Amino acid sequence: MPFPADVVVRYRARPVRADRARRMGRMATTDDVTSAQPLAAIPILRIFDQDKAYEFYRDFLGFEVAWEHRFAHGMPLYAEVARAGVRLHLSEHHGDASPGGAVIIEVADARSLQRELIAADYGYAKPGVEQEDWGLVVTVTDPFHNRLIFLERA
Repeated sequence: MPFPADVVVRYRARPVRADRARRMGRMATTDDVTSAQPLAAIPILRIFDQDKAYEFYRDFLGFEVAWEHRFAHGMPLYAEVARAGVRLHLSEHHGDASPGGAVIIEVADARSLQRELIAADYGYAKPGVEQEDWGLVVTVTDPFHNRLIFLERA
């Protein structure tokens, strides 16, 4: 499920440099890299309960679980969730991240996202839209005190 009116990813038949891909309005892919340019940043967010995490990230925010990993049965979860090119890693491992982090996720239409989140009827969050100097912001806090700040730049 894509973010409302989010950035359209355009693919080309031939590779281009990562800096050119950004100018074209899309994220670079491994096919685009002709030098040691970074492709993306993937934040790791600390979680404590898989069910609560999936209720929030999958059921409320609309992310899909891309993959899960455990070293063995009963070991902590490490998973990736994704939506419209945005990837987040969720970890129950105590050394991977601290609870209470924050991530800014750019969106094209913050008001549309806010309406979508209200319609999801999640019992623990009814986010509003705030006008800041840098744009419209929708902020939600996950059950583990990590803040996701959805930003529509001014």
